[in-house]
Amino acid sequence: MPFRLSPVILWLGIVSMVTDVSSESVTAILPLYVTGFLGLSTIAFGFIDGINQGASAIVRIAAGWAADRSGHPKRIALAGYGLSMLARIGFLFAGGFWAIAAIVTGDRIGKGIRTAPRDALITVSAQPEHLARSFGMHRMLDNIGAAAGPLIAFVVLLIIPNGFSTVFVVSLAFATVGVAVLGLVVPDLRVGGVQEPQPGRRLFAFSWSHLKEPGLGRLLIGSGLLGLVTIGDGFIYLVLQNRDSFAVQWFPLLFVGTNVVFLVLAVPMGRLADRWGKAPVFIGGHAALLACYVLAAAPLGGLWATASCLVLLGAFYAATDGVLAALASQLTPKDKLATGIASAQTVVALTRMAASAGFGVLWYAVGASGAVLLAGVLLAAAVVAVIFILPGARSRPGSA
Repeated sequence: MPFRLSPVILWLGIVSMVTDVSSESVTAILPLYVTGFLGLSTIAFGFIDGINQGASAIVRIAAGWAADRSGHPKRIALAGYGLSMLARIGFLFAGGFWAIAAIVTGDRIGKGIRTAPRDALITVSAQPEHLARSFGMHRMLDNIGAAAGPLIAFVVLLIIPNGFSTVFVVSLAFATVGVAVLGLVVPDLRVGGVQEPQPGRRLFAFSWSHLKEPGLGRLLIGSGLLGLVTIGDGFIYLVLQNRDSFAVQWFPLLFVGTNVVFLVLAVPMGRLADRWGKAPVFIGGHAALLACYVLAAAPLGGLWATASCLVLLGAFYAATDGVLAALASQLTPKDKLATGIASAQTVVALTRMAASAGFGVLWYAVGASGAVLLAGVLLAAAVVAVIFILPGARSRPGSA
C-alpha cells in the first residue's frame, strides 16, 4: 500500500517541532551557561546533563501505562507538555546549581509524561507496514525545530553577548505555542481501552508482568547496555570546543549541525528499518556513534573533523530515536502499547543519565580525550554484545 501521512502525525510533528525549538534553544546554551557563565565544574554539568538525559525516566512507564488504562493518551501528553512549559518560566529566575537542576528536572519529567502517549498516538495513526517511516516523518518535523532552536540561540548570542535571559524568553514563547496546538488541534484518539477495576484492586495498580512480552525483555537489556555507554551531546560538543578552541558564540551551531543531519536522515532511516529490519538499523546507529567518539578523541582538529562528528552523531539519532519506539511497539500488544514504548524509553533514559554523570567524573579524572576514548572502547564491546541480544539483529533482509 502506498505511504500516506496521517494528519494526526502531521499535527503531532508540528507540536514537537515548536516544542523542540523551545527545548533545544536552551539545551544548546546550557553547557556554556553552566560551565562558563555560572563557572561550575564539568562534574556539576555532568550531574545536570544526567538529569537532562534521565529525569524523564521517573514517570515514563507510569505515564504510558496511564495512557493505556485511560484510553486517552492525548490528555496525558498534554499534561507533560504543559509541565515543561511551566518549567521554562523558572529559567528566567534561576542563577545557581540547585535551581538549574530543579528546573531541568521539572522540564524532563514533563518530557517523560508526554513521550510515550504521543508515540502511541503515532502508532495507532500510522499504516502498520510503514510504521518506522511514520515515526521518521514525525522525527523529521521534530528536528526542524531541534535545528531551529540552537540557530535562534546562536543569533541571540551573536547580537546580545551573554544574552541567556533572552534565549529563555524565546524558549517559553515557543513552548506555549506547542501546548496550544496540541490542546486545540490534535484529536483525542482512543488507544487501548478503559479496564474495569477488579474487586480488591486499585484502578491504577501497575504490575511488572505488563512488561513480560516476547522479545521486549531482550530489547530492554540491549538498549540499556548501549545507553550506559552513550554520553550526552553537550559533552561531545565541549570536547570539540576544548580541542579546537573556537569562539563560544559558535557553540550552538554544533547542535544545529547534528539536528540538520538527523532531519535529513530520519525518513530514509525509517524506510530502511521497515525494509531491512529495525534491530539492525538500531545497532548500526550505535556503530555511527562509535565512529563519532573515535573522531572526537583523535588529535585531528579542524572543520572537517568537527563536521564529520556532527554527521555521525546525527546519523546515530536518525537510526535509533524513532526506530526504538517502532521496535518496542512491534514487540508489545496493542492494549499495552504506550507502556511498552515507555519501558524501552525509560531504560535508555536511566542508563544515559548514569553515563552522563559518570562521564563528567571521568573527564575530571583523566581529561577530555581519554574519557571519550574509554567510552568508545566500552561502546564497541556493547555493540558486539547487543548483536547477539536483540531479536532480529541478525535477521535476513526483508524481516522486521
